Amino acid sequence: MARPASVRIVEVGPRDGLQNEPGIVPLDAKVALIDALADAGLKMIEAGSFVSPKWVPQMADTAEVLGAINRRAGVRYTVLAPNLKGLELALACGIEEVAVFTAASEAFTSKNINCTIAESLERFTPLIDLARARGVAVRGYVSCALGCPYQGEVPVAKVVEVSEALTAMGCYEVSVSDTIGVGTPDKAQAVTSAVAERIGLERTAIHFHDTYGQALANVLACLDIGVASVDSAVAGLGGCPYAKGASGNLATEDLVYMLNGLGIETGVDLDRLAAAGRAITAALGRTPASKVAQALAAKCA
Repeated sequence: MARPASVRIVEVGPRDGLQNEPGIVPLDAKVALIDALADAGLKMIEAGSFVSPKWVPQMADTAEVLGAINRRAGVRYTVLAPNLKGLELALACGIEEVAVFTAASEAFTSKNINCTIAESLERFTPLIDLARARGVAVRGYVSCALGCPYQGEVPVAKVVEVSEALTAMGCYEVSVSDTIGVGTPDKAQAVTSAVAERIGLERTAIHFHDTYGQALANVLACLDIGVASVDSAVAGLGGCPYAKGASGNLATEDLVYMLNGLGIETGVDLDRLAAAGRAITAALGRTPASKVAQALAAKCA
């Protein structure tokens, strides 16, 4: 199958990236980041999360962030909403799309959200029903799709099963997520292909962390089967608070540079994107993890 002519990048840095910071990120830094990402041409930005501030204090100001950003026409701002309360808060902020997450690993689900996979899906039923009734799109994440920090190997059949369940419940897209970054290209392609065969390629997205430096290679392997929706985080922000040693997400700068080289359209201005990454990492007191961002910064020096 041919690679796609264009790829939709789902920017998860403001949520999946910043939620893993050891300290609280200032409101103005979050707002500036989201506005800069929109200015760079990103059309889908995960802006925050309505989870309990007890568990993820970094996201406690999501409503304030959504109220302060300059919402650009044509840009979809999304949030994570793990339950009905989270959805209600998102609706009050005028959100057009929410995300829900579960895992393909029973061990991870138990430690992460204190329930079984089946129970997590049951909790989503009223949330997804209400969201769709209000005209809000729902996107699903299947964590630990390529491996689990607690149980190790994760059966491909389980990833497919959970992806099918989320689709049947009403998720328009499911992101096959290597939360801890242990996957390699052949496995990433095999698992993603198995999911796409059952729910459709147009409903299949990918989300790879770069713990072992495999994220770009994994994306390339999935582009070869036609996947056209890819999650990434500016400056390589993020990690996984429930998986020790899991480093950040695939850096959006690195992804855009590779896609540009392949002649695949993204609509993203790489220089503006890199500037956004430099600004947020400066606010965090470090430099971008992105190799491309580092190279571009050296040119500017």
